[in-house]
Amino acid sequence: MILRAILLSLGQIGDPRFRRVLFLGVGLTLALLLAAYLAVFWLVGWLVGDAISLPFLGEVSWVDDALSWSSLLLMIVLSPFLMIPVASAFTSIFLDDVAQAVEDRHYPGLPKARSTSLSAGIRDSVGFLALLIVVNIAALILALIFAPFAPFIFWGVNGLMLGREYFQLAAMRRLGREEARALRRENQISIWILGTLMAVPLTIPIMNLVVPIIGAAAFTHLIHRLPEAPSARTNPYPEQ
Repeated sequence: MILRAILLSLGQIGDPRFRRVLFLGVGLTLALLLAAYLAVFWLVGWLVGDAISLPFLGEVSWVDDALSWSSLLLMIVLSPFLMIPVASAFTSIFLDDVAQAVEDRHYPGLPKARSTSLSAGIRDSVGFLALLIVVNIAALILALIFAPFAPFIFWGVNGLMLGREYFQLAAMRRLGREEARALRRENQISIWILGTLMAVPLTIPIMNLVVPIIGAAAFTHLIHRLPEAPSARTNPYPEQ
């Protein structure tokens, strides 16, 4: 069921609505990262000033430039990791478009999905982004303590978080918030496995931009293929 959901999602990657979400997500992500770079660059310059006085060296003017460029280099190194929560959060804003494209192609005849306002989507995404950052900071601390297991900690934690959020968002299109939460609890293992399979390629640059879209589509498939699927209550999905 999980593998089938992923394969069906990959088979639809050329869908215009998928591409639209990809371009929007990438554009907004790059814009935010650029803003972060500029903010760090400016902050370092403001804190250090044009010149500082060092013992034995006197007044030096190159420290500002050195720290600014070093901080920029650090941000570039960290950007693949920063893009994971940022890109995922942005994509979750547009998850409805991906889910609707999946349902139109694979589950026709379903009643109209519950609409989510843009403000509600942004609110949920901001909350998810904040939670994801906090959890990843905690995971980073654990990874430093248990260094040999760092990749598995990263994948497991992000798989849990991504699976939880994406399943909830996709399920709420067809169910109420509480019913979606109950369905999530009943299928935690499958959700975690799919979330982890989504988290692993998120560590690969470039590919991590596409993964959130594939994940959104795969979780939509997963929801409709569960025994308690909302589509099964109204219109059984056709065999694929």
